[in-house]
Amino acid sequence: MTRQHRNGDESRLERGQRALAEIDGQAGEKVVASLAEIAPDFATYLIEFPFGDIYSRPGLELRSREIATIAALTAMGNAAPQLKVHIEAGLNVGLSCEEITEVIMQMAVYAGFPAALNGLSHEGISAKEVFAARSTAEPCYPGA
Repeated sequence: MTRQHRNGDESRLERGQRALAEIDGQAGEKVVASLAEIAPDFATYLIEFPFGDIYSRPGLELRSREIATIAALTAMGNAAPQLKVHIEAGLNVGLSCEEITEVIMQMAVYAGFPAALNGLSHEGISAKEVFAARSTAEPCYPGA
């Protein structure tokens, strides 16, 4: 029996595509598109399981899910491109720059200073870069 999410008539893929667009926006679409030629089935799995099954579950709002994801990717220390996508996603679902920065800084306690430092400012793939790109309308930090 399939677990019902929001709209019981949607397939996992349809539900995942809707969630991916809402959460990751263009950044998520780029990830899926990058897999089209080499691993289209993997792109489908990436949409169906994380977004169609997990992100669409009741119990946690998207803000909390993105806090957990940003923390986990920071702690891993080897997922900088995915961290960048999910920093964007955090902003998309209403996290502030300050909240994202605090989540990444918190990881220094549990994952070490290098992991937190890389999450905050790592050669082109970092919170700093994402914030700068998004700050045209409203700076993330006073004086920015």
